[in-house]
Amino acid sequence: MTARWDVVVVGAGFAGTLVAHRLGAQGRRVLVLEAGRAAPSGPETAAAFRAAGGGPPTSPYPHDPDAPSLDVTDLTGLPGGGFTATGHLRQDGPLPYASGYLRANGGTGLLWTGLTPRMHPEDFRTGDLGRGRNWPIGYHDLEPYYRAAEHELGVAADAGEQRRAVGLPIPDDYAFPMRAIPASHLDRRLAHALDGRTVRDPAMPGPARLAVTGTPHARNGLPTRPGDSFGQPCAGSASCVPVCPTGAKYTPLRTQARWAPCVELRTGAVVARVLADPVTGRATGVEYLAGGAAHRVDADLVVLAAHAVENARLLLLSGLANRSDQVGRNLMDHPALLTWGLMPGQVGPYRGPGSTSGLEAFRFGPARARRAPFRIEIGNWGWSWAGGSPEAETAALLAAGLRGKELRARLGDRLGRQFSLQFELEQPADPANRVTLDPDRRDPLGLPGPAVRYDLDEYVRAGMVSARAVSDQLFALLGAEDHTAYPAGPQWPGRLEHLGTAYGYRGAGHAGGTHVMGDSPATSVVDHWQRCWDHPNLYAVGCGSMPSLGTSNPSLTMAALALRSADRIHQDLLDLHRPVSVGTRLPTPDPPRSPVLPSPGTPSPGTPSPGTPSPGTPSCVAPSLATRSPAFPETP
Repeated sequence: MTARWDVVVVGAGFAGTLVAHRLGAQGRRVLVLEAGRAAPSGPETAAAFRAAGGGPPTSPYPHDPDAPSLDVTDLTGLPGGGFTATGHLRQDGPLPYASGYLRANGGTGLLWTGLTPRMHPEDFRTGDLGRGRNWPIGYHDLEPYYRAAEHELGVAADAGEQRRAVGLPIPDDYAFPMRAIPASHLDRRLAHALDGRTVRDPAMPGPARLAVTGTPHARNGLPTRPGDSFGQPCAGSASCVPVCPTGAKYTPLRTQARWAPCVELRTGAVVARVLADPVTGRATGVEYLAGGAAHRVDADLVVLAAHAVENARLLLLSGLANRSDQVGRNLMDHPALLTWGLMPGQVGPYRGPGSTSGLEAFRFGPARARRAPFRIEIGNWGWSWAGGSPEAETAALLAAGLRGKELRARLGDRLGRQFSLQFELEQPADPANRVTLDPDRRDPLGLPGPAVRYDLDEYVRAGMVSARAVSDQLFALLGAEDHTAYPAGPQWPGRLEHLGTAYGYRGAGHAGGTHVMGDSPATSVVDHWQRCWDHPNLYAVGCGSMPSLGTSNPSLTMAALALRSADRIHQDLLDLHRPVSVGTRLPTPDPPRSPVLPSPGTPSPGTPSPGTPSPGTPSCVAPSLATRSPAFPETP
């Protein structure tokens, strides 16, 4: 056994799990350090959630006081407008960053909605529109990795429908691993009323034609090829957030179950600092806190995969990768504008995944030069996310004096007609929206906590104006009774007024941009492989690398990027250990801009501490160092 690992991965969520899996399969010795605790099984988590009577998405998972999570209930709206924030993240406004994340084994991938639409080719070139940044790669560079990610996650979708309705250049011979998840009763009702009709977006030169389109899901359905099996199909449990009790929804734990024996996971390990050589700039390992002690791990290569906020925080704690002054900047999310109402007849809400279909016409096209584009999700969970849960509806009717048969009849009528629309708006990269270190507050381990400054610019607000105008027309076409309102108060911390009209948004949980990817070390943190410009063996992977989010849920794109980076990491390790001929001149990396700063309570880099894999841990035989993998990029 050796105290030195090929790779240490910080974070066992989506990206970290996939990188570890890919490298382990190639014989690399990988140590994964996860700040949070191990999560119980899906059925156990579902039982805990029911026993607690519900709660926020993070509520049924184990919370480690040394690794606090960010919860949506940390935000509260004020009666006169504005908000207050408590908990792990300090918020400095003007508007709240309204999303949460989970620090546990599996990360926020335990409680995601399971939706996996690809980004549109247009989404990679938003800088050409004068909005945000361009990517240093394009859709076609990522397309083979999209296919690899869809296979790994077990995505259910109709390729022909995605080509027709979304305009995705998916190869004609490609089929998703599973057939599309069936449309809900609500989807079919809306399709009957809307398909082929048109609405006017104030920012579009002409009418937009409507088509209710199925959404790709990382959720078990019927396999495309006979003999394939991805597990029990979706049973319509209506509890995908926070947990699927049958295991039909993909989580990182599914991939972890197939890790090679040379991949080791340590939970409850809070990484406090990345170590780097002050002369060469190369990362040498990490220091982490666990069990009341500080530990050091040495590795040939370090991968940060701890969520966009936590990755930025760790780089700032370490004083690394910030030559461009972009670490922590460009924080993005999908502000979700909700509208809700009552359909004329019963539509069967509160069953199945949260959304199975949507409207795609507003994601692309010339209008996005004038307002933020948006994707419309059709919500299957009634008014729950808008704040009108069945329990709240029951309480209101009880307060009005209804009882017995009359109460049951009224509840059956109102709950059965509820529906909602979710407008996920693109937010461009803006350096003013940023993650910093809190100068006044430390976490339970003595490390400076994260702080956020967040706002929505005029481009996003113009998107809200268009979204609400489209919503009004959709409700009219449906004959639906609109109950949308955003009153100042506790339920709407994300409330704002624009041009005399009130709007409210929720956070979609899609943090990005905090270690942004680019084509120059002067303006970005990582290159197109997600490798830090300032440190040739330090990678920061995840949505934090994305220069734009488009309008699609970013988990699939994050997975594709992680698989692409894992292939580059494998090549880096081969290059690192390849024998060098006498006289060969090695390139000299740029020195780091900032010195390595010690973190409170951690030993100096020379202090010995446990770093050896535990006795009995199997090790893999690494591939022959004389074997060179094919030229990159590889096609999975």
